[in-house]
Amino acid sequence: MALPGDPLYDTAALRAIEASALAGQADPAILMQRAGRAGWQMARRCWPDARRIAVVCGPGNNGGDGYVLALQALQAGMDVRVVRLESQAPRTEAAQAMCAAFETAGGRIVHFDGALPAADLVIDALFGIGLSRAPDDATTALIEAISGHGAPVLALDTPSGLSADRGSVAGAAVVATRTLQFLAPQLGLRTGDGPDHAGALSLDTLGIARTCVTDARPAARRVDTHDLAHWLKPRRRNAHKGRHGRVLCIGGDHSTGGAVLLAAGAALRAGAGLVEVATQGAHVAPLLARWPEAMVRRTDNVSALAGAFEAADVVALGPGLGRGAWGHTLFEETLDAATANDRPLVLDADALNLLAARPRTLPAGVVLTPHPGEAARLLGVDTADIQRDRPAAVRALAARWNAVVVLKGAGSLVCAPGGVPWLIDAGNPGMATGGMGDVLTGIIAALRAQGHGAEDAAVCAALLHAVAGDRAAAQGGERGLLPGDLIDILRACANPGAHA
Repeated sequence: MALPGDPLYDTAALRAIEASALAGQADPAILMQRAGRAGWQMARRCWPDARRIAVVCGPGNNGGDGYVLALQALQAGMDVRVVRLESQAPRTEAAQAMCAAFETAGGRIVHFDGALPAADLVIDALFGIGLSRAPDDATTALIEAISGHGAPVLALDTPSGLSADRGSVAGAAVVATRTLQFLAPQLGLRTGDGPDHAGALSLDTLGIARTCVTDARPAARRVDTHDLAHWLKPRRRNAHKGRHGRVLCIGGDHSTGGAVLLAAGAALRAGAGLVEVATQGAHVAPLLARWPEAMVRRTDNVSALAGAFEAADVVALGPGLGRGAWGHTLFEETLDAATANDRPLVLDADALNLLAARPRTLPAGVVLTPHPGEAARLLGVDTADIQRDRPAAVRALAARWNAVVVLKGAGSLVCAPGGVPWLIDAGNPGMATGGMGDVLTGIIAALRAQGHGAEDAAVCAALLHAVAGDRAAAQGGERGLLPGDLIDILRACANPGAHA
């Protein structure tokens, strides 16, 4: 069966794609010419009233794309200025030729003096994917001038200063209104800092053969709302609750009972046949009042859960667990029992913090769901290290713990040990609030109980969670979005096509 979603690429793959496309070409500048023309066509479509165009060109081939665009604009009768640093004249042969063609046609090049000229549109053709280090002071000032100009910004290939591989910014990066990618879509524009800098995304393959791309190794696969139907098939008419699995949620120490309540509610709404909850006694009545469909019991240790543990198809451990004596006991005993009984686990929240504090070998089929801070503790690094290279971090987490990992955040990433990460192309900033992770844990557990493997359950659940967040935000806005809002809309999202 074909994989869902679309591949995303890193810089090494993009350069290999470019080399493959240019093999046998008589004109090595053909892709540069196509890129510049594609950029101009995009500018005209998106900003048809723009007459004054400032094109910021760097010294490499991205700058060459900018010179081609500037020539196209000049020939169309626009008021065009190419802006560059005095030290950044074109260095590649192709870029030099494009610059010369622009000047021969009467184009003007000005050196950056601290401010960009008045313009209706600014084109970022400074570095694209070519910058792999923090920019120097002069370049930083130019980048900041682009972002602070006030006119819309069209970035060619990648906003300059943003890593196309890691989705992070070292120093300064252009904040674009729109980014036109060339050849193939890039991973770094969709995770970490990428969405805040890239703006709306478009792609032009520049007319290259499809095999140039399909032969390259992707850095990740992107899935969005249209891919939910790949996993969430209509149920059979003779379905019954036993066929849809049994989830056991363990958590909810004193003062944090809401977390396990959210996980249990999400598991129910994501389609689990039966959901049982083991929590502190004080939370039993409130949880039953909110979710009478759940089976709730007080527990102080796993031995009291022997029957429930044996019956469960998957155990979700961590929401509201705490790091006190109660939570620590349940953590250790649950992992021991899961290993002995071969029960799939979903570990979240304090279960991850306890694991980081006292590392141990995990049973097969575990799903971990860290946010960047928890991920840092699991790898023994700083949170900034995680955010600096989220794709590398999720791969390292999967390898370190031999588990499927959901690295939450902007552009959430899911990875199995040794696998290619999945990028969840959905979700919004309104979901950055306490309890959202508990909802995700419940969804993963429900899908795992319904028969999905660990990787499929994690990818589908992370996507379902994000899509529910987007639909909930569309109803009332992002600010003030609550985890319960997702649960309320989760059933509709978990039945793709049912309400078309």
